[in-house]
Amino acid sequence: MAQPLLTQDRSPLPTHVDGLHAHVGEDGVAVLEFARPHRRNAITLAIWQALPKVLARIAEQPGVRALLVTGAGGTFSAGADIAELAEVYGDPDRADDYHAVNVAAEEALADFPHPTIAVVHGACVGGGCQLAVACDLRFIADDARMGITPAKLGVVYPAVPTLRLARLVGPAQAKYLLFSGELVTGLRNSVIGLADRVVPGDQLDGTALEFARLLTRRSPQTIGAVKAALAVPPEEAAAALAPWERRSREAPDVREGLAAFLEGREPRF
Repeated sequence: MAQPLLTQDRSPLPTHVDGLHAHVGEDGVAVLEFARPHRRNAITLAIWQALPKVLARIAEQPGVRALLVTGAGGTFSAGADIAELAEVYGDPDRADDYHAVNVAAEEALADFPHPTIAVVHGACVGGGCQLAVACDLRFIADDARMGITPAKLGVVYPAVPTLRLARLVGPAQAKYLLFSGELVTGLRNSVIGLADRVVPGDQLDGTALEFARLLTRRSPQTIGAVKAALAVPPEEAAAALAPWERRSREAPDVREGLAAFLEGREPRF
């Protein structure tokens, strides 16, 4: 069987947890893959716990400039492992700890220092959608199904994922998704604001990989500044941008970018 496009010609990076794979490539693109296809890539507590360390390890790899987040077997993730969740909710303190781990994993993904793109095939539900929303961008297949379903379970989501969803799609659409637990399909994800690109399923991986490679040729200084400014409330954006602005006056990125433009060549950032 041919290796999936996103992991072809990439070196595996140990994650030390079942169901989570990481790969890095010489093109500057890393891939994080949920890999429990027999359970529709449901995310275990062990995976949630491992995500911050795995993401930090990926970020430390020389040359990594973009991260694709995807799932094996034609599914992004069906969300939290429900059998495990039922056990966790047998004790209120364990439930508190579980959600704290979820939030830490989501925040680690949102804070990843390079652009992150969720590449969504099939189902992207609950905790899986929570992680997709924590990515910078979402490229989805035209038959993908996305939704956040706590209202079907009686679960109360923490503030962090609730507010992140509202910032992405707006308060009314966030209420629609969270109140109903409805799965949104195809182009409607773009209308609601969950998807940045909707692509035929057989073209999705190639489209996402091409875009990620494009980002590796853009200034990490500019990208880092944008991520810093948009990660904080508007009143804090100027302070978050200040060190990046100073760096842009002193570091070589701008000089290289202007020289490349004048010389009609690709910049080498």
